[in-house]
Amino acid sequence: MKTKLFAFEKSVGAVVFRKQAGEILYLLLCYRSWQWDFPKGHTEAGESEEQTLRREILEETGLAQISILPNFRRSVWYFYRAKGNERKERIEKGRGVNIFKKAVLYCVQSGTAQVQIDFESKDFTWLSFEEASQKIGNKDSRKILTLANEAILKNI
Repeated sequence: MKTKLFAFEKSVGAVVFRKQAGEILYLLLCYRSWQWDFPKGHTEAGESEEQTLRREILEETGLAQISILPNFRRSVWYFYRAKGNERKERIEKGRGVNIFKKAVLYCVQSGTAQVQIDFESKDFTWLSFEEASQKIGNKDSRKILTLANEAILKNI
């Protein structure tokens, strides 16, 4: 099987928040790479963005009852090279190891703090805006968090 060098992929996810005692808390997941970020994942064939969003949040966090904040949809583009086990898996499946990725992020509210992470994550936490901003290592994700926080404060 011939391995492709490049791949284009699309992920959909969300800035997940909840209100607790008048404070807004944000959900972050610690992925296997030890990076803290928002729940998101690949779109599957035939899925709408909302279907991917709901499926990925359910799979990665166990949260089924979510409300999508209207008029919030942001995209970021980035490039990375698969490493380690991901590289090995991609080569075995004939998928590109140089990935151009578009991540579409929505903002969703959860009515519960109970989270059940899946195998893709090592941990999770609910944090204030300031704490979440410090914990997220990716500058694009920090920018999305800031925009989501502004939208939440205007709409909630």
